[in-house]
Amino acid sequence: AANDLAREADVILAVGTRLADFTSGSRSLFSQPGQKIIGLNVQPFDAAKQGSLPLVCDAETGLRALAETMGILWEAPEDWIAKARAAKAEWLPLAEAATQATNARLPSDAQVLGAVQRGALASDILVCAAGGLPGELHKLWNASQPLGYHSEYGFSTMGYEIAGGLGVKLAHPDREVIVMLGDGSYLMMNSEIATSVMLGLKLIIVVLDNGGFGCINRLQAGTGGAPFNNLLESSRHVTLPKIDFAAHAASLGAGAVKVDSLADLETALSNARKALATQVIVIDTDAVVSTQAGGHWWDVAVPEVSDRLEVREAREKYTLALRAQRLTD
Repeated sequence: AANDLAREADVILAVGTRLADFTSGSRSLFSQPGQKIIGLNVQPFDAAKQGSLPLVCDAETGLRALAETMGILWEAPEDWIAKARAAKAEWLPLAEAATQATNARLPSDAQVLGAVQRGALASDILVCAAGGLPGELHKLWNASQPLGYHSEYGFSTMGYEIAGGLGVKLAHPDREVIVMLGDGSYLMMNSEIATSVMLGLKLIIVVLDNGGFGCINRLQAGTGGAPFNNLLESSRHVTLPKIDFAAHAASLGAGAVKVDSLADLETALSNARKALATQVIVIDTDAVVSTQAGGHWWDVAVPEVSDRLEVREAREKYTLALRAQRLTD
């Protein structure tokens, strides 16, 4: 719904954003002729991106100045507000369907997200960073209180999640902080679990184990490539590692459990909420399934020449998608 509205908007007020690939659909989202972007940012470099009209100042100061200039009673036209509400009403059932449990052997990331959401309180803070989770959570997570959703969007920083969650807990010690990350990110950096235990700063950490780098494997397939060196089972190996993430987390001092179903995950989350120290919950997930609805294009180049039919077909789609980019006025 937000993407559809952004595509049609005549003015976009970009507050504190770098207008990077994820925000702008690789410069294809804000592509209508005559569309204007106002870049409200404390950094001059970011304020002028994508041909924006730069407004260099603190966010609160700039928003207040704009409100005073436009008049405090200004609001969007009624038909635009109605259109936004209708688009949201159409989206919510799609989001609910994606997050509901099914009889599948392994749950999707979205279904795990749904289980976490059902066990969350409005005051909880959700932290994520890399892999497929930021896209799923950005589309599907319902943050109903200020500061309830914290994601590192700029560089998809694998390993940020637990350390970032610890920082969030330092800033908001009275709120429950739930960290969601994949097995790949967990292996990148997990040592702040020990720090959280030592400092008495409780985190609830949900590890989604899809047996490798599922997000990159899906991206590889989406650009016509055959699975290679992303999922453990399709990687070059002599022996496949059998990593016990729950045992590892327990060795760092956390309470830890491996669950076998979404129902067990909800029970484990309820128990984790009652605990005093950091809790880690591990669940196996489907490496292939992701939520297609609601997303936007990402400029990931596809080879021009290939013996593989899937790559050639992906290249045709990529070339077509490039036409929607707005690189300059």
